[in-house]
Amino acid sequence: MPTLIFVLPDQTEIPVRARAGANLMRVAVDADIPGIPGECGGALACATCHVWIDRAWADRLPVPEEDELDMLQDVRAELRAGSRLGCQVLIEEAMEGLRIEVPPGN
Repeated sequence: MPTLIFVLPDQTEIPVRARAGANLMRVAVDADIPGIPGECGGALACATCHVWIDRAWADRLPVPEEDELDMLQDVRAELRAGSRLGCQVLIEEAMEGLRIEVPPGN
């Protein structure tokens, strides 16, 4: 189980152990990470799991599919190169140390 680091808008870091195969949104919701409500439960219908993946990791993840890119256009926070919907990022064992920033205003 890799440990992921969630970084809140105030720069507080919260380490969370994550089960491989789970999606990032579910990990955040189960760990009560503030700012990631995941209102649609991972159905790619709300964008409330928008996160910024650390640049060192963004290129290692599979590229977002068209549906995710379309939904990212509806996020409230700034879009960045590492913007992803947490429900679309599956956890792998190799993600040890992955840093995920929670944008303000999700």
